[in-house]
Amino acid sequence: MRKTNENRFIVSVKVGPKGQITIPKEARDMFDIKEGDTLMVMGDKSRGLAILKADVFYTHFKGVEND
Repeated sequence: MRKTNENRFIVSVKVGPKGQITIPKEARDMFDIKEGDTLMVMGDKSRGLAILKADVFYTHFKGVEND
């Protein structure tokens, strides 16, 4: 893990045979991700992937229209 400051880091993860990744402990701690939490995976072919906790997603994107 490379920590760029107290609010950011960069880390690589490997995709397993079932397409699963492990979210590093530092990320789980920083974003308060616990076992059983629901995450939203968003993708844009040109911009890449983003992962948000579902409660954060619904709080910030409530009423957002689809493109």
